[in-house]
Amino acid sequence: MAPSTTCRLFAGLLVVLWSGRLYANGCFSSIISFGDSIADTGNLKHLASVSDVFFPCVPPYGESFNHQSTGRCSNGRLIIDFLAEILGLPMIPPYFGIKGSGSVVASRQGMNYAVAGSTAIDSSFVEAIASGSVVINGSLGVQLGWFKQSLPSLCGNTTSDCRDYIGRSLILMGEIGGNDYNIPLSKGKSIDDVRSYVPLVIDTIISTINELIEMGAQTLVIPGNFPIGCCPSYLTTIVSEKEGYDPLTGCLTELNEFSEYHNQMLQTKLNQIRELNPNVVVIYADYYNAAMQIYNSPDEYGFTNGALKACCGCGGPYNYNASARCGDASTTLCDEPDKYVSWDGVHLTEAAYKLISKSLFQGPYTTPEFYSLCPRPSTSQGTVGLSSSI
Repeated sequence: MAPSTTCRLFAGLLVVLWSGRLYANGCFSSIISFGDSIADTGNLKHLASVSDVFFPCVPPYGESFNHQSTGRCSNGRLIIDFLAEILGLPMIPPYFGIKGSGSVVASRQGMNYAVAGSTAIDSSFVEAIASGSVVINGSLGVQLGWFKQSLPSLCGNTTSDCRDYIGRSLILMGEIGGNDYNIPLSKGKSIDDVRSYVPLVIDTIISTINELIEMGAQTLVIPGNFPIGCCPSYLTTIVSEKEGYDPLTGCLTELNEFSEYHNQMLQTKLNQIRELNPNVVVIYADYYNAAMQIYNSPDEYGFTNGALKACCGCGGPYNYNASARCGDASTTLCDEPDKYVSWDGVHLTEAAYKLISKSLFQGPYTTPEFYSLCPRPSTSQGTVGLSSSI
């Protein structure tokens, strides 16, 4: 849903008020990340009870990034990695990768609490409505609890020091909520049934944002959901009549409309937070349209093997089979992942995430525009940061 004129004016005012301050402070001192597999940089891999059986912990995951599995659900880097690059920060370590190692103090430039498979709503509720199991109890509330537990190591034991640390950090809230819908849909719930869960998912996200603001957060990035109707996993498992597919992209129209419904409700609630907290910058990251530009014209962006077929999979029109996921012995890997949008039928390739990141943090797909809030210094060779490497 397009922002209203009032919202645009308000966003513009925020840019004026904040751009100088952010630039003077070097933008941000750290990134604090919450979410699911879209942002997990290795937490699931370090949770021993599941890491030996869960797919992103084995090759060929990570094959384009140091040729080893890092726990990222892709062949390489994720949006959060490119965001750290544009801010001049190191890659953000997974909380469980350094917890108990004595390295938490050395990670004051950021910490990632996102876990693949996580939900926004408490996992017990999702299990009840879906009559199934969640991979791990890593819901948004649980992740916030981990963050609170690690604060003394990150910022000291005083409230003022921690408020200052959180205030100078960029909070990345997701993407989160996708699994709240994926799990019940995979168990046979109708789209209408799952639509009724959206207000609860949104309220959970908003509640977490409000708590972080109370703790001192000054700048938060809240992504919307991706166009799930373009995922090979859904295109394989949900068969529709011809009219159910977008004639341009081949994506499932009803599922994409569902994603837009979630995103519209989220933006409405974010506007309310802005009104109540005029000194806080709340940035909506439009993952949906940043991705749709690729699905609308994949060849234009170099994805010459199409946008709807997975690079790593087990055959079929979309190269996806829920019974033989990427990493299983029966699956095959494409020769050129950078020419595919989808990595494993659920997650995207590094090349797709890289383009989406550029569109978000240098382009028009954030409100207010991120690049106006956090400009990068120029040199004779051009702008330093993401633009010089993409």
